[in-house]
Amino acid sequence: MFLALKEIKREKLRYTLIIAMIVLISYLIFVLTSLALGLAQQNTAAIDSWDTQQVVLNKDANTNLTQSLLTKDQVKKTDLGAKDAYLGQAPVVATAKGQEKTSAQFLGLAADQFIAQNLKLSAGRQANAKHEVVADTAFQDAGYHLGDKVTLNSGKTPYKIVGFTKNAKLNVAPVLYGTLPAWRALKNVGPQFAASALVSQRANFKGRGSQLQTYTTQQFIDKLPGYSAQNSTFTFMIGFLMVISLIVIAVFLYILTVQKLQNYAVLRAQGIPAKTLVSATISQAIILVVGGLAIGTLLTAATALLIPTSVPMSFDLPILGAVALGLVATGILGALIPTRMILHVDPVSVIGG
Repeated sequence: MFLALKEIKREKLRYTLIIAMIVLISYLIFVLTSLALGLAQQNTAAIDSWDTQQVVLNKDANTNLTQSLLTKDQVKKTDLGAKDAYLGQAPVVATAKGQEKTSAQFLGLAADQFIAQNLKLSAGRQANAKHEVVADTAFQDAGYHLGDKVTLNSGKTPYKIVGFTKNAKLNVAPVLYGTLPAWRALKNVGPQFAASALVSQRANFKGRGSQLQTYTTQQFIDKLPGYSAQNSTFTFMIGFLMVISLIVIAVFLYILTVQKLQNYAVLRAQGIPAKTLVSATISQAIILVVGGLAIGTLLTAATALLIPTSVPMSFDLPILGAVALGLVATGILGALIPTRMILHVDPVSVIGG
């Protein structure tokens, strides 16, 4: 460690450039990880808030909530308890005077079932009448207030915002919670339709009927449009950046080791064991990576404070901590690559040459 610190202090410019490279890589990885988490949460925030275990859809809906419709005859054999609920879903475009059009997801609920009863409001009250809605706080951020009225799709009937709730996003769109009768009107279906889906907090819940298909919540989430592809894309990007960081650190340390080969030869000739020199190289890599990560973390924290709410980013400390440990591990691995030269350096041939 002493040799590593002494050399870094002596070659300030050289090591500052290396740290700057690590800062940029770590900052980019942290931001991409946070963006991936934020987008994933905006796909599933509403579902996560229900704490459900099972989802029942029409078996011909291809695990797609938008394409699923359940009739009252299809669900009549399924007994619902306190932990089960009907859910009606319809994509809508919300418009109001003086406001831009907003794409949203309308979710129809039964007032006496657990989703509606457990809905946590940041302001206002529950939607009780057919033309009342509880809106995600994204509407509040856009300038909507309690009592404002919105029209949905091409309809002329106004819906009054009576409450706001946080973290109500589905498929990266804000949610409007309303009633099942309102859902039927927006979906243009008759009273014979019960809902789009049945959701349950019970792990052993199962829809009873030949037209019903039961999925775990994770199976349902994985089939959300674009969800798996989006997560896979970000995972590969972050993985490639990890590999790039490994290559960058290894290349820099290899070049530095070649440049210092004569110094290592002199130290070996003076009786300094190879183990000490290898330890100094690894310590040097750890110092560089940790220093770069520290600055990258500060930049990420500043980004978290300055980023607008419209950008879907989530800064999860445990996950970002795991990413940071991964970068330290890649730094150590990169430092091990040039150590073979140190172990096999021949003082006579190097000094003599």
